[in-house]
Amino acid sequence: MTRNPFWRALAALAVAGLAIGATTPAQAAGSHALIAGSGSSWSANAVNQWIADVQSQGLQVVFTSSGSAQGRKDFANRQNDFAVTDIGFQGRDPATNADDSPDGRGYAYLPIVAGGTSFPYQLQVAGQLVRNLRLSGATLAGIFTGKITNWNAPQITADNNGRKFPSIPIIPVVHSEGSGSTAQFTRYLATEFPNEWTSINKDQNGNGLDELTEYFPASKVKNAVAQNGSDGVMNFVTSKAANGAIGYDEYSYALGKDYPVAKIENKAGYFTLPTQYNVAVALLKAKINYDKNSKDYLLQDLDNVYVDKDVRTYPLSSYSYQVIPIASNDKTMTTAKRQTLADFDFYSICTGQTEMGPIGYSPLPVNLVQAGFKQIAELKTADSGVDLTKRNVNSCHNPTFVPGDPKGNHLAQIAPKPPACDKAGAGPCTDAGDPGTSGGGGHGGNGGGGNGGGTGGGGGGANPTNPGGGANPTTPGGGGGQTDPTNPGQVADPTNPTNTTPGGTTTDTSNIVAQPTEIPTSQNTDVLGPLAGILFLLILIGPPMLARRLRTAPPKDSI
Repeated sequence: MTRNPFWRALAALAVAGLAIGATTPAQAAGSHALIAGSGSSWSANAVNQWIADVQSQGLQVVFTSSGSAQGRKDFANRQNDFAVTDIGFQGRDPATNADDSPDGRGYAYLPIVAGGTSFPYQLQVAGQLVRNLRLSGATLAGIFTGKITNWNAPQITADNNGRKFPSIPIIPVVHSEGSGSTAQFTRYLATEFPNEWTSINKDQNGNGLDELTEYFPASKVKNAVAQNGSDGVMNFVTSKAANGAIGYDEYSYALGKDYPVAKIENKAGYFTLPTQYNVAVALLKAKINYDKNSKDYLLQDLDNVYVDKDVRTYPLSSYSYQVIPIASNDKTMTTAKRQTLADFDFYSICTGQTEMGPIGYSPLPVNLVQAGFKQIAELKTADSGVDLTKRNVNSCHNPTFVPGDPKGNHLAQIAPKPPACDKAGAGPCTDAGDPGTSGGGGHGGNGGGGNGGGTGGGGGGANPTNPGGGANPTTPGGGGGQTDPTNPGQVADPTNPTNTTPGGTTTDTSNIVAQPTEIPTSQNTDVLGPLAGILFLLILIGPPMLARRLRTAPPKDSI
């Protein structure tokens, strides 16, 4: 039977369309797969925000907040597709001798967010929650090593410029799991206060260790309580029976509960909060390992952060990392999983950074975003089917970026100086008309009054009218929190030093709201365009050609 040329043409068009679809490597239908990660609770609020954002684009990501040590262990055991950790693989934990190696699984470190390890506390005086507590590093060390056990201790009175608190036992609240928060805090103690730290941190032979550990020796500290995870620590500190408690965690957790954190004294003699601005200033002094041949490439050395004499510095500032699998023979990974991980990570360190300030973190600077793009490229090196086109750092609209200056940090440049009442020997800062309960970590849209502000209340996510963009990093909603010392009760707008704005509304980060976003694609649109054209041609010319054929077809024989 001879076929009509029309049908042959239609068949050719259909085959061509199928061929185009079949050769699309990653972005066509079915190109993504569910990926699962585990690890740091310090970073969990950031990771879960990004997960909520990308779900609308069809990316399925789940994350278990099990602690940095467990995340790395899961990675080594091939039980996750990525880990999140606040420190790198240690080989073995110095204090516990617990194994901490990747067990041969190829990996790369990807910086994902910055933040401050904060110290949420519950201190009730006459039925009111104190919100302007100040603590020096030496006092922190004394509290968490059992040397200072009551809130009326002279060291605490001195930190608060003579303000003496009632006799209330201190309850140090630490993490029970292998925690990156513990690692960051104990590294600070080991570096800055080794005598105090080694009095409780000992090896198996009883020798003092001036090194970090992820497993806090709670049994060596009077009244210490160990809780699992960041939520566990915060839930205990805020419980009704916990008056006198103080814990440590990423600032996001206290901010989400509108709970105070202690202002910590820096080397300039000012007591500061872990706002996105103060963290950005501090991390200008972090030393990043840029040796690409090192197993610790992109990891941080924070020694100079602890001793930075900038008055704005928050001394316990640090970065957190994702551990990504980069070996081509990694049997846990498929092309679809790698594509999902690449797209998720690109969003996280690009536009996703616009949301970090408002929820209690600090965005990555451009140099680490650029380095992160190169780490993500290792996924394509492992698997050529991964699509990494349309990945441009200029599309990120990160609030730290300074055009033309890859080493600059806009947040650090506009970070406001602390008021005079936050200096040692002055203050402490108070809310207007209430000298006893102000400041210290209350959260609000532009920081809340009394220097208690937090990192801003505005929503940060991607701008639906500009999918490549995000929240305007120069608007006051992005963070801040330093009181305007010339006008108590007002909050300094860091983008306009002569202007002040009223303290804003609160933001509850315990209920994450997905922000509209769009994952960059290239092959997706390249394929859909030709297929749409083919479909249009079929609709346009198909019916007339079919009708003509029916009209000209010879009649069938009658029965």
